[in-house]
Amino acid sequence: MSQQGYVATPPYSQSQSGMGLPPPHYGHYSGDPSHAGPPPGVMKPAGPLGAAASGGMLPQGPPPPGPHQFGQNGAHAQGHSPQRFPGPPPVNSVAPSYSPYASAAQSAYPSPASTSSISQLGGQLNAMHISTGGSGMAPPGQGPPGPLSAPSFPGPPRPPQPAILQPGSQVLPPPPTALNGPGAPPLPPPAHRQDGFSGPALPNAQFQPPPLPGQSLGTGYAPQPAANYGAQMPGAPLSYPGGFPGGPAQMAGPPPPQKKLDPDSIPSPIQVIENDRATRGGQVYVTSTRGQVPPLVTTDYVVQDQGNASPRYIRCTTYCFPCTSDMAKQAQIPLAAVITPFATIPSNETPLYLVNHGESGPVRCNRCKAYMCPFMQFTEGGRRYQCGFCSCVNDVPPFYFQHLDHVGRRLDHYEKPELSLGSYEYVATLDYCRKNKPPNPPAFIFMIDVSYSNIKNGLVKLICEELKTVLEKLPKEEQQESSAIRVGFITYNKVLHFFNVKSNLAQPQMMVVTDVGEVFVPLLDGFLVNYQESQSVIHNLLDQIPEMFADSNENETVFAPVVQAGMEALKAADCPGKLFIFHSSLPTAEAPGKLKNRDDKKLLNTDKEKTLFQPQTNVYDSLAKDCVAHGCCVTLFLFPSQYVDVASLGLVPQLTGGTLYKYNNFQIHLDSQQFLNDLRNDIEKQIGFDAIMRVRTSTGFRATDFFGGIFMNNTTDVEMAAIDCEKAVTVEFKHDDKLGEDSGALIQCAVLYTTISGQRRLRIHNLGLSCSSQLADLYKSCETDALVNFFAKSAFKAVLHQPLKVIREILVNQTAHMLACYRKNCASPSAASQLILPDSMKVLPVYMNCLLKSCVLLSRPEVSTDERAYQRQLVMTMGVADSQLFFYPLLLPIHTVDVSSTALPAAVRCSESRLSEEGLFLLADGLHMFLWLGASSPAELIQGIFNVPSLAHVNTEMTSLPEVGNPYSQTLRTIMSIIQQKRPYSMKLVIVKQREQPEMVFRQFLVEDKGLHGGSSYVDFLCCVHKEICQLLN
Repeated sequence: MSQQGYVATPPYSQSQSGMGLPPPHYGHYSGDPSHAGPPPGVMKPAGPLGAAASGGMLPQGPPPPGPHQFGQNGAHAQGHSPQRFPGPPPVNSVAPSYSPYASAAQSAYPSPASTSSISQLGGQLNAMHISTGGSGMAPPGQGPPGPLSAPSFPGPPRPPQPAILQPGSQVLPPPPTALNGPGAPPLPPPAHRQDGFSGPALPNAQFQPPPLPGQSLGTGYAPQPAANYGAQMPGAPLSYPGGFPGGPAQMAGPPPPQKKLDPDSIPSPIQVIENDRATRGGQVYVTSTRGQVPPLVTTDYVVQDQGNASPRYIRCTTYCFPCTSDMAKQAQIPLAAVITPFATIPSNETPLYLVNHGESGPVRCNRCKAYMCPFMQFTEGGRRYQCGFCSCVNDVPPFYFQHLDHVGRRLDHYEKPELSLGSYEYVATLDYCRKNKPPNPPAFIFMIDVSYSNIKNGLVKLICEELKTVLEKLPKEEQQESSAIRVGFITYNKVLHFFNVKSNLAQPQMMVVTDVGEVFVPLLDGFLVNYQESQSVIHNLLDQIPEMFADSNENETVFAPVVQAGMEALKAADCPGKLFIFHSSLPTAEAPGKLKNRDDKKLLNTDKEKTLFQPQTNVYDSLAKDCVAHGCCVTLFLFPSQYVDVASLGLVPQLTGGTLYKYNNFQIHLDSQQFLNDLRNDIEKQIGFDAIMRVRTSTGFRATDFFGGIFMNNTTDVEMAAIDCEKAVTVEFKHDDKLGEDSGALIQCAVLYTTISGQRRLRIHNLGLSCSSQLADLYKSCETDALVNFFAKSAFKAVLHQPLKVIREILVNQTAHMLACYRKNCASPSAASQLILPDSMKVLPVYMNCLLKSCVLLSRPEVSTDERAYQRQLVMTMGVADSQLFFYPLLLPIHTVDVSSTALPAAVRCSESRLSEEGLFLLADGLHMFLWLGASSPAELIQGIFNVPSLAHVNTEMTSLPEVGNPYSQTLRTIMSIIQQKRPYSMKLVIVKQREQPEMVFRQFLVEDKGLHGGSSYVDFLCCVHKEICQLLN
């Protein structure tokens, strides 16, 4: 029987070529995809998986969700998802989209999926059984694996069963069952759960009410055996609501009752995080072993450095590299490291040791220039050493000689940080300084936009008042009494005003530069001063600035000349430094870098959409290069009320290692706290200036691609005007030869920089990874959070050159590829209907779907072009912990909090089905924080937190909670500060009431659900990936 009405094209793409051949336009991240060769970077043609797996038939049953759910350039760019089949209207608007119990767990939202798409999914999931490799597999002979959506049984969660089988994918074939017609009996629960998601789901007792009296638990979803994929049984697969009128679906008698999907039976990020916390939380992680997989970024642990860098500094996509490039191509797992060289270390861990060899400087390999580290092997009684990176044998300098003990280790091994630790610092000699002379301490220059709107809304006054406070907290070395950083001040609109604040002046003096085409610095002496010495003059100036420009009607501003002026001032003072620019509008005044409003919604979902992410003019690119060359870092605080072209202005902070902060429609009474927190944190955080980073590797592989807030003049030196504790650089590696299982893969990251006191130093991080010729070892050692960081950065870099549709296709294709290779080469044989995921990657699909739905890769009507460019830029410099939270937000039930405990409540999955009308939920993604109030929130909680009698009295305009002296209020405020304290950006609180308009914005963060403007649900995406895998294996 023909399956009418189904389109079998894979989601996100028009055509898909066979396994062995590279697809026609996959994987070029630059230029026109149609004539692309295989590029550097992730996005590359699908590698060969070899011959198809025997018996891996493509299921012919009900199809997966078609392009109507995944295609993101179709009609629903206009705001609604087109119905592909005529049929009944969407399901009752009070049923949750995928709730296991329709009448029990009611939710107040219209369901994002129509009835027909749910049942269509039901058919696909009927045929799909999920299982993971790794620990916790069901032992043989203990009952069949559970069905994909077996009913949830409320009750205590079951502990994972011990694995009896060897690690590896062990999946039992699904039991033969009749096609699930009406009245199929529920399957008995299996004796052993498979790793937390096949079989009865781990219920969350608080949010999953038991069935009401008289309500049955409903039938389980038995996986269909492969045998049933041949001839179609009349009526079964096609009896969907929404089949063609008068077609076979209608002739086959009454349709079976609607089956509900159970999202609890698919891998849960929350479960993975909780399991890691349970097994590794609070423990000491010792870095003595090569290729160890560290605890997840969401787990609290203590690092003890014993020869490899802490995972706080370096995390890898996999801690076991394949021995050959053929293996790497086959698996398609990117080999990359996310390096945060200045990461903040908790107070209970040892800070980095400083090694000083005096005028001799660090000991280095003569050939590859690697620095002395634990990977060097001493020989000939200690007179020579063999480099671990290039194998060159070097003489030990006389000053560094030491005898060896009976195992060939130097007698001073444990006394020298560079021989026994993974991370340490060297004092650099004059050879490492510009012009071979010691650097001057850095300077901070504050540059304030004093145009009409900023004066009128009180922003200039707020900045001037706050500067008096923050200048007291300029960063300094621990042993210093006061900061060595000098400060300077400039105001501007269409012209620039420099201020002389020399300590012997009674009043500050202003000098105006009107020639913005050729900016020069009108004064040297008295512009950059020591704050302690000139404090009274500076305070005088900060009091006068708001009054000085109070009558100004000038609304036009410049921007590039402001940056130029700051850079020239640092250059004239011969020191590195940082510009703090407070700016609010599109620079439209006649000057270099003048911009026009080019925001054009008509470009969305076209091949020209990429131009919205590109700078308008090359002025900012060349300006940023000059800044880097002179050690000038730019941090930009933007206060836009309309389009300001973040893609152009933001380029300077991105390339110079600065930070971009953005406050839309800034209002003093609502937003000042968020801005002031950001300003204080930015001034106080740990930072290195005028930095150059180089990543060296042992023979067999090399660093090929770099992503981050960086500038590169050549292929090896990563240049940064500054680098702080929040900035990460993601580095991709490729094979250039074979790697040996014995020698492993070694990485050394060296950062040369100037400290805040003006000392030149080298910071060294070393990491040893293992190597294997077995694909299973590679998969066992993967880290999903680092993989997502890598995929996000490589995709967001590609956004500048390639159509977004192509990028999304590549991401889906590569996800399927990695999992198909595992299925074919590492998993036990099993029915084609089973989706088998490696244990280390079982939540990769949910994270990849979150990336695909991000506003950068998928335009949404309510997200501005500036906001998309802003988020793209932030992600490019994120470390693994920040990207993890950004793509999968934290959702906490507040109404269940134990007020006597300081622990955070257990998080729940980011889905509308987890919300309850009686609940309060806090959601945070690192940029935004929402407090969602259910329509039936308990009055005592509302009173306790907001000090008002009922939900109706809560003012949703407030951006911070009132201080109410009771346990509820204090506990919630503590929870919010715990979430905030580890994050680089201050999150503004938004209060959202259920069923009110602002809730639409909040719902975009429920990333497991279908997007309101395109973007599939997690369940849909799993089906899509499963289908791609089946095609690749067939």
